[in-house]
Amino acid sequence: MRVAFLANASSVHTQRWAQALLDRGHEIHVLTGQRPPSSPVGSHVWELPFPSPWGYVANAFHVRRFLRRLQPALLHTHYASGYGLLSRLVGFHPSVLSVWGSDVFVFPDKSGLHRRTIRKNLEAADIVCSTGHVIARRTRQLCGDIRASEVTPFGVDLARFSAVPGRPRGNTLTVGTVKTLERNYGIDLLLRAFAHARSTIALGDAALAKSMRLLIVGGGRERRSLEELAGKCGISDVSDFVGPVPHDVVPTYLHKLDIYCALSRSESFGVAVLEASACGLPVVVSDVGGLPEVVVDGATGLVVERENLAAAAEAITRLALTPAMRTLMGQAGRTHVRENYDWNDSVTIMENVYEKAARRVKSAA
Repeated sequence: MRVAFLANASSVHTQRWAQALLDRGHEIHVLTGQRPPSSPVGSHVWELPFPSPWGYVANAFHVRRFLRRLQPALLHTHYASGYGLLSRLVGFHPSVLSVWGSDVFVFPDKSGLHRRTIRKNLEAADIVCSTGHVIARRTRQLCGDIRASEVTPFGVDLARFSAVPGRPRGNTLTVGTVKTLERNYGIDLLLRAFAHARSTIALGDAALAKSMRLLIVGGGRERRSLEELAGKCGISDVSDFVGPVPHDVVPTYLHKLDIYCALSRSESFGVAVLEASACGLPVVVSDVGGLPEVVVDGATGLVVERENLAAAAEAITRLALTPAMRTLMGQAGRTHVRENYDWNDSVTIMENVYEKAARRVKSAA
């Protein structure tokens, strides 16, 4: 099937979908305002002439002209706000619109105009896709007139994100996360919770407390303030801020961890948590957005109340003191991902959505 993407080509999520569909034999063309350093092998990336935000309106003529020449089986738009607006103005059918998270959780609350824009963008699509049920519910709240909706999980490549059985752990116990260093992801909460847990453990097991390390992988605007906070918490000497890394290197860092934490203040889905679970790690997550959706509380990890430092510290302490619990939760986590979020299954679900979109338009003709 020949498919046109309208998306941010520099996003790893766009690149993963494009590459996976290419691997299934589809012909993928990506129309974008952001050219990536490299594109998936075999895909065609077409850079639109006008940059955002005005490009989401000004590029409509160019997208229409391209689609007339290409004649794709469908247009798949990723992100409901900017590119969703451009897709609505273009008016191509069949049209699939994938909602990613902040486009329905943050953008609509900026003003009444923003909310109306999102609603109209959603109404214009033949099928709206959400990565999880929490995002799907939010999307339906914003627009009850969606023609059709589907849940298309953003799964995990289990071959790449794999557990390392019997790996030597040395003399350290490492807690950490892989997230953008922004306030909504609660990295400051993790620093404080880790410091509190380490102090509590030191009262009964000084050797274990001394072995604890904190690993923060990701870049963002808050890095300097977070490094300063680590100093105030007395954990600078055991904290490592790695900075941003390519997605294909993420498993290397997950394999360095014993406990993965995501204490987000807001989160639409939890693909990073699923990647950690796939690597056989127990997880500690806050009860926000889609995080509880991807964690089986008490089985694959521990879900704690948002911004509750005491609860987060207690969960980290509990896992640090109980190696058998870490092992069992890690094993259960990988099983959970394999049964519910295997990337190959996700791609098949998306292919089925494409077929459904094509049938809907043919039946309406």
